Amino acid sequence: MKLITFDAFRTLGIPGVRYIKPERMLDHLDEIRAADILLFPEYWQITTLVYGLGKRIFPSLPSYAIGHDKVEQTRVFQAICPDNVPATEIRGASRQSMDDIEARFGYPLIVKEVKSAMGIGVKLITCRAELEAHAIDHPVLYAQPRLDIDRDLRIVVVGGEVITAYWRVTPLGGYRSNISQGGETAYDNIPGPAIALALRLAKTLGVDHAGFDIAMVDGCPIVFEFNRLFGNQGIVDSSRRIGAAISRYLALESSDSDPMPPMISPQASPTPCLEVA
Repeated sequence: MKLITFDAFRTLGIPGVRYIKPERMLDHLDEIRAADILLFPEYWQITTLVYGLGKRIFPSLPSYAIGHDKVEQTRVFQAICPDNVPATEIRGASRQSMDDIEARFGYPLIVKEVKSAMGIGVKLITCRAELEAHAIDHPVLYAQPRLDIDRDLRIVVVGGEVITAYWRVTPLGGYRSNISQGGETAYDNIPGPAIALALRLAKTLGVDHAGFDIAMVDGCPIVFEFNRLFGNQGIVDSSRRIGAAISRYLALESSDSDPMPPMISPQASPTPCLEVA
């Protein structure tokens, strides 16, 4: 099988892959046409590779399309599992919108940039003045209440397998659990309902490479988002584990060739609030 990758770092654990720089795509069209699968193209390459050349890509097209925008992703979640999504207001940055957000959530509340990662676009808003200041530079207001939690889960799903799942514990006095923002990892007592939600969302949406961010609120899993290009800091032996999972998914090798099976098996528990269609 002929493989081309546009991201050498994320395919370190996959043997026999040809690397091409994304910006050199048009210089290698013959190789690209001859390839069986194209791995980790940039978002801007998708139209050419999928629609122009008719190529198979990994991650999947839904992984790119749904994972590219928090607004669109949240609306998908609201449509298929509304009981597992935090209360969210997505509004234009008008005074009426701010009035409505303020009336619904009060303070403090959380706002997020539509396209951001690693917690960089997440802000804690404690008063009307801060909300108005945020609205000046953000034409779309994406707001949620601040949940009474001190951690959330990162659940990594690759090709239908849970590669790892761990808690991200928020630093004392903070409001972001991202490891890049000082969050700490913990691997004990991973709740079954959270795993079930991540797997069902991945299957339902056709998402095959994602890090799902899920919190547990009163025993119910609540999904915030998934990241197509997730951080590897919390994954032990990440390159080999993820590379092996991708290889299995793409039918490049037998599933029993990896001496470290990636699937975790948390204690099962019922998921009464899960309503994935």
